[in-house]
Amino acid sequence: MEPMTSTGQIDNQVADVPVEVTPSAAITPRLVRTVWALLPWLVVAVVAGFVLHHYGTPDGATAGYAAYVGLAVVLPGTLVFRALWGSRGNWPEDLGLGAATGMLLQLVGWAIGAATGQHLILTVWPILILALFLAVPGLRRNWRIADPSPLPLVWSWAMAAVLLALVAWAAAQLRTIPLPPVTTQYYPDVYYHLSLIHEMMRSFPFQVPQLAGDALRYHYLSDADMATASMVTHIAPTTVFLRLWILPVAATAAVTIAALTRMVAPRWWAGPVTAAVAFAGQPLFGNSPISFGTQPISLLSPSLSYSIPLLTLFALVAVEKLRGDRVARGWAGRAGWGALPVLAVACAGAKSSALPPLLAGVLLTGLYLWWRRRTIPWAAVGLLASVAFGMAVGFRLFAGGGAGTLGLQPLSLFRWLQPYSQTLGVDDGVSRDGLFPPGMQHADGRGLLFVAILMGWFLLMESPRLIGLVVPGRTGTGDPAPVLLGGMILAGLGAALLLWHPAASQVYFFNGAVPFGVVLTVRAVALRSRGWPVLAAGAAAGALWMWFGLRYRPPSHSTVDAWQTALVVPVLVAAGTAVVLAAIGVAIWRRRALRAVPVALLAAVLGGSVAANLEVTARGIHAHYGPVPLRAEVTTSEMRAAQWLDQNAGADDVVATNVHCMPMNAVSAKKKCDARAFWVAGLGGRRSYVESWAYSDQSVGANGVNGLKYMYQPVPYPDRYSLNERVFTTGDAASVAELRAKGVKWLFADTRAGEVAPALARVAHVSYTAGPVTVYQLNAVS
Repeated sequence: MEPMTSTGQIDNQVADVPVEVTPSAAITPRLVRTVWALLPWLVVAVVAGFVLHHYGTPDGATAGYAAYVGLAVVLPGTLVFRALWGSRGNWPEDLGLGAATGMLLQLVGWAIGAATGQHLILTVWPILILALFLAVPGLRRNWRIADPSPLPLVWSWAMAAVLLALVAWAAAQLRTIPLPPVTTQYYPDVYYHLSLIHEMMRSFPFQVPQLAGDALRYHYLSDADMATASMVTHIAPTTVFLRLWILPVAATAAVTIAALTRMVAPRWWAGPVTAAVAFAGQPLFGNSPISFGTQPISLLSPSLSYSIPLLTLFALVAVEKLRGDRVARGWAGRAGWGALPVLAVACAGAKSSALPPLLAGVLLTGLYLWWRRRTIPWAAVGLLASVAFGMAVGFRLFAGGGAGTLGLQPLSLFRWLQPYSQTLGVDDGVSRDGLFPPGMQHADGRGLLFVAILMGWFLLMESPRLIGLVVPGRTGTGDPAPVLLGGMILAGLGAALLLWHPAASQVYFFNGAVPFGVVLTVRAVALRSRGWPVLAAGAAAGALWMWFGLRYRPPSHSTVDAWQTALVVPVLVAAGTAVVLAAIGVAIWRRRALRAVPVALLAAVLGGSVAANLEVTARGIHAHYGPVPLRAEVTTSEMRAAQWLDQNAGADDVVATNVHCMPMNAVSAKKKCDARAFWVAGLGGRRSYVESWAYSDQSVGANGVNGLKYMYQPVPYPDRYSLNERVFTTGDAASVAELRAKGVKWLFADTRAGEVAPALARVAHVSYTAGPVTVYQLNAVS
């Protein structure tokens, strides 16, 4: 038997046994680190949830959609991204790039369901992917990061600040778009995309929702993504589109562009700064009349927003392959290459303008690498083939007809800018009419000088996106990344300035390339960084620059002289401010300040861009929207009637309606019919026999005929339209029978749109009435 020991001896023995006391001590620091790492993202989630709740989003829908995005998009996407292209060594970038990959995976699942008519695959599809990564030993390692390379915590907080700015931007948008049913006027494209979301819930081949029977040729994959979310979660498409969808897409775009920036810029802060300027920034001076004031994300252009994460994912993988980094061997390498053509098709189907700038960037990079190495750059060849395949398939599946009309007319984009359209271009008309816009063709020397001023202003406003093209980076490195990105933004800008489209859609070539131009600008700053004081001073100077610039006001008279003064004076004031600030810096720090001036000016451009957006966002959030005369409003009762139709009609039922125009009574009032009244198909969720036709291939292709813009062109099917109107205005039994024989099962009659014959109730069954709307069912005729 061991001898008894004293209490002190026992204490010493216990103290020498570390296993007995360290578990809780080890867990606590790890738990604290985990909480601190998650806190920035939790703050964003809470604020976003509050904003959605404040603007009428059901809390259950928000929670359900968040679960869907996390479990069905981000988680399987992260696993597949790691398997195909490797982990970035940290969770935030892996999850962001995984979200973009998950968007691609969801499109594959949706395509299988649409082709087979088995939409149940949408629910099973993510589960199959997760099961595969659990069952296959070689894939299990993708559940964790094998070689961690964590980002600093301040990176997460900086990105959280960017995402909070995006939430604020979204709040300003949501204020103006209340959820239905409500009496309001939506932008016509809102209804158009809602109709496409419903169409994507049906089986292939797809039809134009407003002209049943016409083949749909449009880049509709953003609508397919929202349709998938609605079918899986059972959340109404209106709630998905108008509330829940845009923030996850914007957040994915921000994180993916930050990950791409970290690859090409040597500073940790470069990624958050790029994300801020690209997605929470504006052209300088904000929404001035010579700047489109656009961002590469937009609630009203879901196709543009949706294309950015997919395009950024492709660009990131392309940079690695062009550099020869992370080249996976074996099946993973082959699968990674094999996925790129599929990703390219997804980019083409998301936005038809997405791939041409990428093609130009890859081609330019291939030529650059060949010139440097004098050998065939096979990685560039493979990427070029993938992009070309995506464009070819995209042209076949998503584009065509008059809706894809593009022509050559340099500077035709200026037709859409107030200083030109109100002066030299006042009589340009709606047709292309010549190599240059008519107002430029006939301008004298003074007019051409004005055009040069407009071009200078345009380039100045877009300098946050373009200045990286003219500020050289380090020479002799042979890095293909800046060549790829520079080729993309150059091609996008060139297409926007050289091409013509009746709806100014050539601008999307540029808007889609904007984030990649910002990457180059931030890279230029990062390569010349002289420390935080210089960058902070530059950003502050940019904000002050914006403070003066935002004093801009349009002239009281629309003349060339008045516009020149209105445009030039703010620039001169801002330039004077910059000179004064630089002089103060030189006086205080002398030579040291001179070396810092170029970096400070670059930072000022970036700071001015973000300041412009913050000012515009704040103005939007605090603006007072009083009662205004509405031109194309839809009333609460009309929306309820359309929603009733959505809930009671069969998925493939066809509806006839007398709603065709904005305003709805245009025909009866003998006014021009703006054929963009898409709300019956958009809210009713069913194909229309003939509703509105402004976006049809025939109408867009006829732009300019008889001096009319495409939305004012006559209906492309006069016989169909004649039968449709005869049914509503006469209630003739024979006409109703003929319409029913053509597959129409419902009539949506609105007395605000025109006369509705009382006799209609004797030949069709009245199923629902609300305000001016009566819904009739044809297959219930006795």
